[in-house]
Amino acid sequence: MAKAKTQYVCQNCGYISATYLGRCPNCGGWNTLVEETVSSSKSVPRQTATGSKVKPTRMNDVTITKETRVKTGLDELNRVLGGGVVPGSLVLIGGDPGIGKSTLLLQVSGQLANTGGTVLYVSGEESASQIKMRAGRLGVANSGMYLYPETDMPSIEDVINQMQPDYVVIDSVQTMNVPEMNSAVGSVAQIREVTAELMRIAKSKGVTIFIVGHVTKEGAIAGPKILEHMVRHGALF
Repeated sequence: MAKAKTQYVCQNCGYISATYLGRCPNCGGWNTLVEETVSSSKSVPRQTATGSKVKPTRMNDVTITKETRVKTGLDELNRVLGGGVVPGSLVLIGGDPGIGKSTLLLQVSGQLANTGGTVLYVSGEESASQIKMRAGRLGVANSGMYLYPETDMPSIEDVINQMQPDYVVIDSVQTMNVPEMNSAVGSVAQIREVTAELMRIAKSKGVTIFIVGHVTKEGAIAGPKILEHMVRHGALF
């Protein structure tokens, strides 16, 4: 049996080192490198919404389709998103804890549900009753969105496959967990894997996914900087 490999990953910036270092050479943070086990499992080819494997396509055979953007009730958010919500996009909403990220997305979820879209609001921090009370204060308690208090990524993907929603909100990415990863919830490895899974789901199923990312006291998105680059759009509050 092959020996499991380990590496040390900075929890601030995602820098990877083969050996432990007291200070991260990339961001300068002290005692931020955490030992993680490198997965030896083979990656599975991404599949489309129909279940078939994605294959290379000749340039001449590619059909250009105009992206249809869905307007929310918030003009400023529409502007940040380039004119509205694009189907199949992954949108990062980042900001300090308590600044109103969850409130903003709950309000947007209600607006999108009222346009006829199916919205799945996944919360790893609040119960369904807590979310409904907040929705009541925002006037979107009767919008028809679905609430799902869960942090297990395989369970979340199963529900998405069953419901086939148009929009999914993940609140927050730091609370989500991939059981196969030998890392703590909220670690660099977990956040990177969760984001990659959400990206795959968004692209293969054409569902728009909003993810909440908390900001550290230094003003950076908690977790690896790659999180900011993996998403199509981002808004920092």
